[in-house]
Amino acid sequence: MSARRRSSRSVQEAREKLAYKNGFKPEFDYDLLLMFVKNELAAALTTPLLAIIVAMGMMFWAPVQPLIYWLVMVFISKGILLSLCRQFSKIPKEKAKPNVWRAKITAAEFLYGVCWASVVFINADTQSESAHTFIFASVLVVISMRMLFASTNMSIVYAGTLPMTAALVIRFALLDNPFYWAMAAMAVGVHIYFIWLMNGVNGTVLAMLEFRAEKDALIAELEQSKSISDDARSRAEEANIAKSRFLATMSHELRTPLNAILGFSEIMRAEILGPHSNPTYKEYANDIHHSGQHLLNLINEVLDISRIESGRYQLHESSVALADIAADCRRLMHVRAENKGLKIVEDFEPDLQNLWADERAMRQICLNLISNAIKFTPSGGTVTLAVHRTEDGGQVLKVKDTGPGIPEHEIPRVLQSFGQGSLAHETAEGGTGLGLPITRGLAELHDGKFDLKSKLRYGTEVIVTFPPKRIAEALPRIAEPGETGEAEETPQTSQQKNRPWLWQQATKRSA
Repeated sequence: MSARRRSSRSVQEAREKLAYKNGFKPEFDYDLLLMFVKNELAAALTTPLLAIIVAMGMMFWAPVQPLIYWLVMVFISKGILLSLCRQFSKIPKEKAKPNVWRAKITAAEFLYGVCWASVVFINADTQSESAHTFIFASVLVVISMRMLFASTNMSIVYAGTLPMTAALVIRFALLDNPFYWAMAAMAVGVHIYFIWLMNGVNGTVLAMLEFRAEKDALIAELEQSKSISDDARSRAEEANIAKSRFLATMSHELRTPLNAILGFSEIMRAEILGPHSNPTYKEYANDIHHSGQHLLNLINEVLDISRIESGRYQLHESSVALADIAADCRRLMHVRAENKGLKIVEDFEPDLQNLWADERAMRQICLNLISNAIKFTPSGGTVTLAVHRTEDGGQVLKVKDTGPGIPEHEIPRVLQSFGQGSLAHETAEGGTGLGLPITRGLAELHDGKFDLKSKLRYGTEVIVTFPPKRIAEALPRIAEPGETGEAEETPQTSQQKNRPWLWQQATKRSA
């Protein structure tokens, strides 16, 4: 929360800086004054050294003692200015008062400019053109330097340079010579030109500060959006974990009574304890059994996707033949395909090596893909089941149908949990929308790649690719603890193993 508050404060400050779009911009006072202070501190020795050079040059036309007094005045005024600049640079932005400090620094700059201007009147009685030319050039150099240093604050520019220009004009105007009058006019013209240039520089600096404020506002807004996004993602992850924990906890509570319902409904349907007096009861028992079986399949799918999403799905890997598993699944779905008038075509590459994978997961992948293809392929269509090697040495499972296909914009939706396309809503065999997400999750658990290619009126093809590192030599399977070497337990065999217990319970009750 503190990070979000800091980000909101940064956004607010940046927007306040952009509130003024014309004229003077008080929101940039501190930044502009700080730029002048940094320039002044960085060149603290430049103008004092220039003053020494000017004094040494004027020794040819002026006495030494006035020049020494003048140098002392320049150094004192410069020291005052630098002292104020150092004090201002140490004050935090939040506590600084730019208007007050600008007034202090402007006054110090004015004093510094007056001290420099006084050099013009040293030995004013001399008539040497070279002396006047040297003074004129020296003062113009100082004026240009002060303007460059103070270009971010025009009030400081005026305070520091106007005294020097005024001193030149007064000095040359008092001389009875048109040449010096021209030099005075030139000083005024040069000063006006410099002021025009500094106004342009000042506008450029203000524009730069505006762009920087906009950049800061954008960065602050991005940070704020990222903070909100992180919070939302964290809450979503917590909700997903809570959902997975709930489903895992409820699995036993849901399956236990459902197995009893399935077992007793099968006993009633098979009339184990005697025929029903009313044939309708047998039909009801059959409906109960089919509905319970459907509900059990839904529970299993929900539990599978919850384990996959939470990362708690455990693989029991062994050496398995992908082509044999695909052939078994094809035989299981053969009757369903014939009842719908479909043809299942096998295309298995011979002499394929075994995969190191979870056999139950491989069967579930194959059954899900074949079941989906049969479900959405109209009568008279074809479902192609293929297992091949890949170019890099892996193996690929392909299931292709001649159904109506999936619109391109619906593909991301059908790959999400509980996501269904428009075709699933139109058909009577809608399903839960978990088959493809479970298949993709199981493929990724095996380091595989899941691809779905579909186009309207051209059918759908699902490709599951397993990498070369999953290829294993065809070794005998090592029996795990508690394993008897019997065939893998399927939902049907599990249900048959539960029958004797249910029959015993029913027999005891009838006795």
